[in-house]
Amino acid sequence: MTLEFPAFALSPEHDALRESVRALADEKIAPHAAKVDQAAEFPQEAHDALVKADLHAIHIPEGYGGAGGDAIATAIVIEEVARACASSSLIPAVNKLGTVPLLLAASEEVKQRYLPPVARGEAMFCYALSEPEAGSDAASMKTRAVRDGDSYVLNGVKRWITNAGVSRFYTVMAVTDPAAGSAGISAFVVESGDQGFSFGAPEHKLGIKGSPTRELYFDDCVIPAGRMIGEEGSGFRTALATLDHTRITIAAQALGIAQGALDYATGYVKERRQFGKAIAEFQGIQFMLADMAMKLEAARQLTYAAAARSERAMQGEHVPDLTFMSSACKCFASDVAMEVTTDAVQLLGGYGYVSDYPVERMMRDAKITQIYEGTNQIQRVVMARQLLGRS
Repeated sequence: MTLEFPAFALSPEHDALRESVRALADEKIAPHAAKVDQAAEFPQEAHDALVKADLHAIHIPEGYGGAGGDAIATAIVIEEVARACASSSLIPAVNKLGTVPLLLAASEEVKQRYLPPVARGEAMFCYALSEPEAGSDAASMKTRAVRDGDSYVLNGVKRWITNAGVSRFYTVMAVTDPAAGSAGISAFVVESGDQGFSFGAPEHKLGIKGSPTRELYFDDCVIPAGRMIGEEGSGFRTALATLDHTRITIAAQALGIAQGALDYATGYVKERRQFGKAIAEFQGIQFMLADMAMKLEAARQLTYAAAARSERAMQGEHVPDLTFMSSACKCFASDVAMEVTTDAVQLLGGYGYVSDYPVERMMRDAKITQIYEGTNQIQRVVMARQLLGRS
């Protein structure tokens, strides 16, 4: 497998977008981040600010009332919001996760019905693939969808659903033909008000506490057949294709968390004095900062290169290394985020271990980026299969 890494630089439009998102995040989102974490409450202030600035779902095409931002623009938005508050960055990230299946496979009727409300900020979208016994092995899901005339009846449970309960729409994968294996899985849009659809209690989590994570319950939930996304039996292929695009958003979130920790730690070591001078003057501290920044920039370049490929694929181009690149950037960026945030806590010493300072929150938030949308162990399996399959 040959990978090509062309010289890469952001456009002036992307640079301007970063400046505007960072200013908004610093002013409207960062001041609430600690409270959102401590109270485990949905970041409504961040949501309202993102909607007002048309940054809550920047990826939705203009034809559906969206801003029409490309994949790199979406990554920048998520990165800059995550730098201030990881929970808030899941608003644009999960809106993309939930709607990419529609953009890839849904009928025009389904797109026209569900994408404009999200573009207007009237609704958010979730993605429901995992189940209690189907996490990394998502194809072993048990949720069933049985045809009944012009409807399907859903029964089952979905677990680990980000922003569940606050979102209005849900992309749900369910088995329509048990005998067909993964080829018997179909995708549907479920609405929060559908009869027979309910939510479990919010999970108590290590990090991203402001983003509710809940189970979804389907008890004879009847939905119109017209809400199927794509053809019957195509749902699992759509799910995997979606993750090729959205793993990049998790990499972007990891970048933002790491950048926030690096920025705070850099400012701290300039001010903290020991042995008669700022600790930033000690070479050991300087080496730590250099390594943190070096790895973060490497992860950023890999993520943007993957995002550029994602955009080409969304425009209909065949991009054979997209799967490898999206797994690589998610895996590498999240590992870097965990390392950088841990080092940031170390640089602050005892202060880094208490909630009065934000780096302990950032360290807790970073951990999930190594787990969701495919654990980093699974990402390495995906990358290896890509390499061996094309060798």
